[in-house]
Amino acid sequence: MKIVLFTLAVIIALPLIAAIFIKKDYSIKREIIINKPTGEVFNYVKLLKNQEYYSKWVMLDPNLKKQYKGTDGEVGFVYSWEGNDKAGKGEQEIKNIEEGKEVNIEIRFEKPFKGIAYAPITTEAVNDKQTRVTWGMSGKSNYPMNFVNLFNDKMLGGDIEQSLALLKKNLEQRN
Repeated sequence: MKIVLFTLAVIIALPLIAAIFIKKDYSIKREIIINKPTGEVFNYVKLLKNQEYYSKWVMLDPNLKKQYKGTDGEVGFVYSWEGNDKAGKGEQEIKNIEEGKEVNIEIRFEKPFKGIAYAPITTEAVNDKQTRVTWGMSGKSNYPMNFVNLFNDKMLGGDIEQSLALLKKNLEQRN
């Protein structure tokens, strides 16, 4: 019994001790080339409601409760959600738009944890018919949640990659 308790204590203590030495800030970026002109791609991604068709996170709960304030695609637009344990609860707000180039989004999480992240989406012309879309996410994780930062690049980065692949598929299939 002592061995089991000791092993359990070590399993719990190691991540807590490691988290002391892990940075609290995280930053992730992924990009994809979409075979559509930049204007068309930008005008699609600046509308937060369109995330329903490509964001893995929005798709976690098909019964997601959503509320909107303001005009989508404009600074100040707020998209609030409340869903199952996977989707959680929070809101995202368009904080800044550089027309044709970048949408800066602030995400405020309430559940399953409180936090703020910044998720800029940028578009850049590769040529007349191709656009590079870069989607980032950055924020700060307080101790001991910063332990998860060790896995953010793979976990969050993987989610962004899946979302970008779906965005590409959806846009390239449009006429």
